[in-house]
Amino acid sequence: MGSSGNYCRATGVLNQMLKLAALGLIAVAALAADPRLTIYNQNFAVVRELIPLDLKAGRNQIQFAGATAHVEPDSVILRDSAGRVALQVLEQNYRNDPISQELLLSLFEGKTVQFEVREPNGGTRLVEGKILRSGYAPHYGAFQRYGPQYSNNQMAMAGGGDGQPLIEIGGQLRFGLPGTPMFPTLPTDTILKPTLNWILNATQPAKVMAELSYVSGGMSWQADYNLVAKEGSERLDLTGWVTMDNQSGKQFDGVKIQLMAGDVQKLQAGGGGGVVGGIAGGGPSAAMTMLPPVTERTFDDYHLYTLQNATTLRDRETKQVEFVRAGNVDGRRKYVYDGFRLLNQQQYQYWNPDQFRQNADFGTQVNPKVWVMREFDNTKANQLGVPLPKGRVRFYTQDKEGRLQFVGENVIDHTTQGEKISVYAGNAFDLVGDRKRTEYRIDMARREIDETFEITVTNRKSEAAEVDVTEHLYRGQNWQLVGPSDPFRTVNSNLVVFTVQLKPDEVRKVTYRVHYTW
Repeated sequence: MGSSGNYCRATGVLNQMLKLAALGLIAVAALAADPRLTIYNQNFAVVRELIPLDLKAGRNQIQFAGATAHVEPDSVILRDSAGRVALQVLEQNYRNDPISQELLLSLFEGKTVQFEVREPNGGTRLVEGKILRSGYAPHYGAFQRYGPQYSNNQMAMAGGGDGQPLIEIGGQLRFGLPGTPMFPTLPTDTILKPTLNWILNATQPAKVMAELSYVSGGMSWQADYNLVAKEGSERLDLTGWVTMDNQSGKQFDGVKIQLMAGDVQKLQAGGGGGVVGGIAGGGPSAAMTMLPPVTERTFDDYHLYTLQNATTLRDRETKQVEFVRAGNVDGRRKYVYDGFRLLNQQQYQYWNPDQFRQNADFGTQVNPKVWVMREFDNTKANQLGVPLPKGRVRFYTQDKEGRLQFVGENVIDHTTQGEKISVYAGNAFDLVGDRKRTEYRIDMARREIDETFEITVTNRKSEAAEVDVTEHLYRGQNWQLVGPSDPFRTVNSNLVVFTVQLKPDEVRKVTYRVHYTW
């Protein structure tokens, strides 16, 4: 079996070489050089490569088999970046049906081939069978673009949608393959890899290094941040990683990589618009005291991060590179009690203002949890001051024995320098809240509502705690707090915050009445 398979593959490769020579094609797959990638955090990338072309005056046929399996053909740009030769692309074709057993079965439909069948005793024997139906449904890549009807039609072509081959052996019909098919040779007009073909018109003979650029799916990146504090301290050591994932079907050797951060508008096909992280183990006393492996600069309305060293990015590989490190970052722990709770948000999405005012039960469900918020300022004075792309933030605390304990995680959005980062990290164990309404009065004739609340916060910790009690004024934007028990600050037109100081094992109550008019 091994020698037969090798013979088949060698014969196919030879046939392909002879075919290229006969057609006068210039094959440049193995000669592409200087690859560059710009990867976006929206599951696509821009690929740029230099390919040498030895052109004659007039029409030239070029074949390039080094593109990814997820190239967007209408994004391809081929040009002489030096501008010495005017290249006119007369025709471009992209084929993404590389040879496979299923495709070969379809190409040999109606023909008789040999099948190698394994015997129970470990031996093999050859049987001949006629391929009546291959079960191969082409154009899987178009299913998403053209919708389910196209998919159904293609599967019907494959034979009722089950994709089973139909083989005739000795006058009898068999569903499924009897063994491994042995194809005599590669049929004409087949490819071994996804391939771009051009017909170029050159005004004069020339040898150029043409630049090939295209957009490809199957590549993405994301940022991950690990923050470590010692027990009893709010000083943080921060390490940021970029994690790149290549599922494009192509390996990039010696590639220069840039990462674009920002919400770039990208239309998706068919519609509109497991990460491993290293743990910071101490860190320097200031941010990025060594030459960073990743540099950052503003580009257009986004931020561009450049890996300083060329690397190899293999197909189906996840690669990580550290891009920011800072020590002694001043962090803050903040407790927030928001007692307002909606059990079913979908229920209220179409309500009008009168329904919110007149429904006496709205807003009376209670959340007893006190949130733990972790905050730090992204400023140079706080050892940072660099644009941080969106990603997952993990918090660790080093206990007295030096062991790292995971204490929460969340996701941050793109955060430019100078901004505060506030992350919900979990619920406090020893802080408990309660909220109840003690009065509700509505007078539709006078167009007014009075509502009174009592919020209780309990501190069972062995140290003092400060809790921000957040209250939503949801029945209208014309409101006035009457007789609040504590000072408050207005965050916006329907949100106020009471800051409560609690001693160890203390219980505090916040009361207020809100008067609405409309």
